[in-house]
Amino acid sequence: MIDIGRFLAKTCNGVSRRSFLKVGAALPFLPAAAAEAVESAPRARSVLFVFLWGAPSHLDTCDPKPNAPSEYRGPFGVIPTRTPGVHFTELLPRVAQRSHRFTLVRSHVTSAPGHPDGGTVALTGFEEAPGPVQPNFGSIIARHNGHQSGALPPFFSIASGMLADAGRRIEGYGGGTLGGRLDPFMVGASENGVVSVPALHLLDDLNPGRIGDRQLLRTQLDRVPKLLDSSRVDGWQRTYRKAYELLSQPASRDACELTRESPPTRARYGRTVFGQSALLARRLVEAGVPYVQLNYSRHPEAMNPGFEFGWDTHIYNFELLQDQHCPVFDRAFSALLDDLHDRGLDEHTLVVCMGEFGRTPKINHRAARDHWPQCYFSIWSGAGIEGGRVIGQSDKLGEHPVTDPLSPLMVGTTIAELCGVNTEARAAMRVLDDGRVIEGLA
Repeated sequence: MIDIGRFLAKTCNGVSRRSFLKVGAALPFLPAAAAEAVESAPRARSVLFVFLWGAPSHLDTCDPKPNAPSEYRGPFGVIPTRTPGVHFTELLPRVAQRSHRFTLVRSHVTSAPGHPDGGTVALTGFEEAPGPVQPNFGSIIARHNGHQSGALPPFFSIASGMLADAGRRIEGYGGGTLGGRLDPFMVGASENGVVSVPALHLLDDLNPGRIGDRQLLRTQLDRVPKLLDSSRVDGWQRTYRKAYELLSQPASRDACELTRESPPTRARYGRTVFGQSALLARRLVEAGVPYVQLNYSRHPEAMNPGFEFGWDTHIYNFELLQDQHCPVFDRAFSALLDDLHDRGLDEHTLVVCMGEFGRTPKINHRAARDHWPQCYFSIWSGAGIEGGRVIGQSDKLGEHPVTDPLSPLMVGTTIAELCGVNTEARAAMRVLDDGRVIEGLA
């Protein structure tokens, strides 16, 4: 089912197309690609960027240090992966058994130590500065690829709400210098598999019971500009028509219909918000969406004591990872890798999984870990990425890379190269300046 405001509308029984028109108020896309871009054959037709918002501890997940002093190594045992000589902690047994399907990177560094600013760097490659921020990697791919999936927008972000901390959002969430029309299309999913579009709550009385004729529909649409801030009024007449097309086409609606999946498939992902969101991400990729950002974000199983969120574990780090975050992630992410492989989608789908930074190798005075931008990890799979290997290495305490440090700008540049956004295309868009690819990935 899809939540479209104050009612739930099944998408397989012919509900009036007009009841979906509220989405137009927030649809920021025009079907434009970078006409000036120089085309190159892409290895990746779609990207699934799994953003572990809040920053997971690398020592307690994918880069354990079992021989480090106790004030560093933490309480968890280590287990072998399917990659010889590579170990994870015991908290990720399913992902560890799928290491033959991905490359692990252990030498990331970033320049921003806070969540909103670190999130901007993680998603754009650049720090926040006066004026427009640089575009999200997804906006770059969306600009280059355009609406290759028909009515579906080229850039989706799956979360329960805007990515924000202490009331401040990640500025690099969307189009930035490329324009607001390339902001992501926001959707969410509940643990029951109900997909929602937050922007659809704009007109509460736009529903099948009230929309019975063209005149009333026109009256409702005429009200929209008065309800929008000035930045969203521009282009309304262009975008609402695209919104109508988006949700009036059965194939487009079906991509968001999780109940079409079998109960065993939905159970494999886990009956959690993140699990069902991961399943939605797979369906969007399968429908041909060029870029999907799947956020482990503000949902019930991600909230922590002290009003922290996601992987932001300044207190109860070990308890939260053991009882909450790692089991949810391990189940959903491993199911996602399996599903992409079994359906043959991994051949042309790039999966990148990472947070905005790591966490302090030395345990803090609250028996937890704080922010650590000096070293963290990522996972890369699909689109020709070689599985069963590791790029980069951290020191014996997990504090710093001992190999070439890899920046978020390099992450974005590598994604772009794999999607066919080559040097000339990036220069034409004025994005990812001075970026270089991660050797061994592109």
